[in-house]
Amino acid sequence: MQFADLAFPTPTRETLAARHAAIGALLDTDRAAALGEFDKARREYDSWSALVHLRFSQDTTDAAAKSAREYADTLAPYATELETALKRRLLADPDRAGLEAIAGAHTVRLWANDITTFDPIIAGDLEEESKLSARYTELLASARFEIEGQSVNLSGLAPYAEHAVRATRHEAERLRWGFFAEHREELDGIYDAMVKLRHGMALKLGDTSFTDLAYRRMRRLDYGPAEVARYREEVLKHVVPLVDSLLDRRRATNGWDSLCYWDEAFIDPDGNPKPIGDHDTLVAAAETMFDRMDPRLADFYRTLRDGGFMDLKNRPTKAGGGFCTSFPSVGAPFIFANFNGTHHDIGVFTHEMGHAFQAWESRNQPGIDQLWPTMESAEIHSMSLEFLTHPQMGLLVGDRAADRFRTMHLIASLSFLPYGVCVDHFQHQVYAKPDAPPAERHAMWQKLERLYMPWTYYGDLKHPTMGGRWQAKPHIYNGPFYYIDYTLALCCAMQFWVRSRKDPKGTLDAYVALCERGGSLPFSGLVESAGLISPFAPGALADVVREAQSFLDT
Repeated sequence: MQFADLAFPTPTRETLAARHAAIGALLDTDRAAALGEFDKARREYDSWSALVHLRFSQDTTDAAAKSAREYADTLAPYATELETALKRRLLADPDRAGLEAIAGAHTVRLWANDITTFDPIIAGDLEEESKLSARYTELLASARFEIEGQSVNLSGLAPYAEHAVRATRHEAERLRWGFFAEHREELDGIYDAMVKLRHGMALKLGDTSFTDLAYRRMRRLDYGPAEVARYREEVLKHVVPLVDSLLDRRRATNGWDSLCYWDEAFIDPDGNPKPIGDHDTLVAAAETMFDRMDPRLADFYRTLRDGGFMDLKNRPTKAGGGFCTSFPSVGAPFIFANFNGTHHDIGVFTHEMGHAFQAWESRNQPGIDQLWPTMESAEIHSMSLEFLTHPQMGLLVGDRAADRFRTMHLIASLSFLPYGVCVDHFQHQVYAKPDAPPAERHAMWQKLERLYMPWTYYGDLKHPTMGGRWQAKPHIYNGPFYYIDYTLALCCAMQFWVRSRKDPKGTLDAYVALCERGGSLPFSGLVESAGLISPFAPGALADVVREAQSFLDT
């Protein structure tokens, strides 16, 4: 299979309507056959949509790609309307047991959730939400900086932001936040429009705030805001003090009077370990790494690489960040990233490879709703692979730097937890007060930042000092409430890490089995099936933090 050969027919309102009408007619005579056709139609539509959005991300300035995305964003609410209507009809059948026997009980629960998140009355709002999201992505992709004789984008600033020379790190952050300060008003305007739009959609659907609707859009069936709030308290209690002490230790080791924001990314006093070479070198070394780990991973990696299902090089007009998407009609995932010559290349590659491997292993699940789990479960696969590749790090950073990389990754993971829950708590506060002016939102972030990251000192960086750091986080704009997922998954991934140090093969087998289950169970069911302890269970986070602290103290 070659990515270059992929092509999916472009749907129209007419073709979508005709196809769903045919499925509806078939439902009158053969429910199983109708469900099969419904699944096939959704796979084809999702594959086309994924390809359109991927091509836009690969070049945000390409006129044809931008036009195609705009068309897809316009069509999406109508496709959702047709899909939701069919789900409503299926769920209205009194023979619920018969439906569950064909589609699966978990899938039926997901459908019952899904029909509460859409009504034709919000179709125009969803289209506008997509347009605002695209504008934010384009704006960040337009950033250009001149530093040390080089012209770079936001992703390209990363090597300078963790440079061994402190003044260079400061300059990188001065440039980064200068861009956000320059566009502060536009960024505030985009987000303000998003918040009000989402709150309005929630009211139209009968909710009192967007928060409840957001949880349902994320298909969170087995926990809610109360459980998440308790988890944030666990992070505050067990993780914040540890990270504070680790950062103060780093300050003392480097002989700094104070630890500034531009010092936080400089984790290793000898210089953060970097990949052994460029894109091609890293891609070649990864083959040996997966060969050593497991034939299932190795075979999949070659399929991905040889088929062209990776785009990892940073280019001026690419969208920032990294992600994994998939084309369910053909069962193939795709990895998107922006390599920049730092350890983040290894992190994003192993992370997105975890997502892709799960998508590949679960491609034979019976229905499209079971291919991907909900996002906090999906992030277990990605974050766990970051840790499970630890023994092979010498291949990617060199044997002399391997131990330093493992230590750096663990410290970075622990340091991420307070930031991750801060992002989540901020969004809960924002949508609880949707009419708050932009200045009040910045004040909300400042207060939460002092709670979860009391060590943060921005020095002369005015924009983040004024509470603007959150504007650099795309998830806040484009994936509301999609961030606590990383912290919940990290609690599970670190359990895999602890187990792998004692039983590498058994742990990897359990990991592969979890990937195979895809989205066949809700979050709690998948966690239990892998022999993991739920992050919501008392003491779960404290246990993994103790293991991490013990490792760092030896």
